Amino acid sequence: MAGLLAYCRPGFEADLAKELGDKSAALGRYGFARTESGSGFVYFECYQAEDAQALYAALPLSQLIFARQLFVLISHLSDLDAADRIGPILDACSDMPRCGDLRVEYPDTTEGRELSKFCRKFSVPLRQALRKKGQLTPKEDNRKPVLFAFFTRSDRVYLGYAERNQCSPFELGIMRLKTPAEAPSRSSLKLDEAIQLFLSPKEQEARMQAGMQAVDLGACPGGWTYQLVRRGLFVQAVDNGAMADSLMETGQVRHFAEDGFKFRPKKKNVHWLVCDMVEQPTRVAKLMSQWLLEGLCKEAIFNLKLPMKRRYESVQEALAVIDEMLSPKAYLLQAKHLYHDREEITLHLRLL
Repeated sequence: MAGLLAYCRPGFEADLAKELGDKSAALGRYGFARTESGSGFVYFECYQAEDAQALYAALPLSQLIFARQLFVLISHLSDLDAADRIGPILDACSDMPRCGDLRVEYPDTTEGRELSKFCRKFSVPLRQALRKKGQLTPKEDNRKPVLFAFFTRSDRVYLGYAERNQCSPFELGIMRLKTPAEAPSRSSLKLDEAIQLFLSPKEQEARMQAGMQAVDLGACPGGWTYQLVRRGLFVQAVDNGAMADSLMETGQVRHFAEDGFKFRPKKKNVHWLVCDMVEQPTRVAKLMSQWLLEGLCKEAIFNLKLPMKRRYESVQEALAVIDEMLSPKAYLLQAKHLYHDREEITLHLRLL
């Protein structure tokens, strides 16, 4: 067994499988995806065992839209004896590099979450045994890989490893955020997660400063505008609907009751454009690209609402629109199916 194991939102296994297949083929590393609808993960098996590590090295988690977590899969154990699960795991881990940390995890599904208590308890003796064997460093070492034990049942586990700088630092690959009491809508969390994922703390400090100008297309009732206001930005909120009074009272928001596709700012002093409008993905992609090409903003964070069918294909079509419009200019594009997204993905786009 040699390949990659990736977590995803339950129900998006087919989309992640297509993405892994396309990415691996483009890199000349071939294989096939094993999926089960609703399982919350995908196993991509490489035809050549040596391709697994090479594919992992060439395919950072940040380049996968539908993956929350990614690691090199070394072994899959099933029918583990409850009296001795650790023995077979230790034997299987002997083929891995020495690791500096251990994560014992489970799928983000109703059935998977029932394993959370078991995984927490099991991680203690497993960590001790791995350290005794020398498979784990005596103390956590951030310079070494992370060892993953991914349980789908208490007697079934996938074992593998990931480089520390190439895996999500969050449990289950999920950035968990709490909805602020004063936020007008729960959609606020999508922009908060996107900012924290796409921009490092230093980048946020440099490129999302208090006093900057922003535009929020499709702003009503103000969930995304709230995230900009709390960071000190001044926002032109564009929507035919009403904005939350609490945001208007800040003095940082001007409301324009206009069509988001027709609105253009009067001054070219806007740094950030954000957009969460419900519209065809290719149409939104075209609009975001136009703003950048016309110099109406410096950076954009926006959502693409995906149809129930052809989700992956719709994403590829939208990305093709962006590339066609912005090439040959150099640009940075990041795209992710965030934890707080539903039938949509979130993108960050800027010209370089």
